[in-house]
Amino acid sequence: MKIIESGVTAATGFKAASVHCGIRKNTEKNDLSLIVSEKRCTAAAVYTRNLVKGAPLIVTKDHLSDGYAQAIICNSGNANTCNANGIEIAERMSALCAEKLGLEVDDIVVASTGVIGQPLDIAPIERGIGPLVGALSEDGSASAALGIMTTDTKPKEIAVEFTLSGRTCRIGGIAKGSGMIHPDMATMLVFITSDVCISREMLQRALSSDIESSFNMLSVDGDTSTNDMVTVLCNGMAENAQITEEGDEFKTFMKALNTVTVALCRMIASDGEGATKLLECRVSGAKDLQTAKTVAKSVICSSLLKAAMFGADANWGRVLCAIGYSSADVDIDRIDVRFRSDKGEILVCENGAGVDFSEEKAKEILLEDEIEILIDLKSGEYQSTAWGCDLTYDYVRINGDYRT
Repeated sequence: MKIIESGVTAATGFKAASVHCGIRKNTEKNDLSLIVSEKRCTAAAVYTRNLVKGAPLIVTKDHLSDGYAQAIICNSGNANTCNANGIEIAERMSALCAEKLGLEVDDIVVASTGVIGQPLDIAPIERGIGPLVGALSEDGSASAALGIMTTDTKPKEIAVEFTLSGRTCRIGGIAKGSGMIHPDMATMLVFITSDVCISREMLQRALSSDIESSFNMLSVDGDTSTNDMVTVLCNGMAENAQITEEGDEFKTFMKALNTVTVALCRMIASDGEGATKLLECRVSGAKDLQTAKTVAKSVICSSLLKAAMFGADANWGRVLCAIGYSSADVDIDRIDVRFRSDKGEILVCENGAGVDFSEEKAKEILLEDEIEILIDLKSGEYQSTAWGCDLTYDYVRINGDYRT
């Protein structure tokens, strides 16, 4: 298995593009993206558990009820959420796309991201759909990634190549997400494509399982978005023997999928609003998987810990504090904590108590762009990882005037 260039157009039979259609006032920012497969795909998706859901999620869930799709259309600049005519607009977006591509409307995944509670005018999309379809390209992944960005500072895409049944297969993805990131399945959208032949049942099983150790272990600010959605389309054009049950082929596909999702998690966390550092919390020695996950997520979500990491302050007490209120059943008197980066590793807590360490060395370690928080519970063999970022002054600045 190897990482290759591109994202959603790495797999055979996929094209993508984006254009500026006029939803955004800034003409230099594309605001409408499209991903299309040459053949109809098995499809799977997971959605936010927020009770307030964007209209596109409701429409997409209906369209994917049969487990198939062939195209994804997504606008940025407006979430189409909490709008009286939201469903109507999302359906109209789907219909415009289907008509222009010659597809069935139920084979369209529709998504939106941006400000909540602002009416979405369909006119710019009607004007932009023609140029958008005309721009479709096998090299269009980067363009599509740009078109779904909001407060993101950089596009996010990844692809991997692997083998099934002696056939070369590929899976790739793009994502947007910088703020309102705390998935529970921020504003987070992830679109993944593959040429693997897999049944819709096994594809949904793969995705539903994967997110528990990937996107649901990601947090920037603790706010679960109204528009979170992860979608996977597989068109079968690699012509491997169809995956219809668990086994070695399914495990290989799961590994490839997880390689893509974890890479996107890290990109989203490192590009958190105002962030200067990627934080990765690795918990080991847990008595069960749920305990490991609960501890890792609690630490990565701690505002105090995130602020300390911004200031390169080795305040390990904030790690213990976050573990203590996590509700996880742990023995505090056995916990070890270390901080690690490219500048080295330092033990700051042993058996639940502080140890002598060099503050200068700790600061040097914590000044790096990527920080690992290593926690050993010393109570079992289970482990888990969560991703987040530091909390900076810029986060407040960005969200203080996001709408206006």
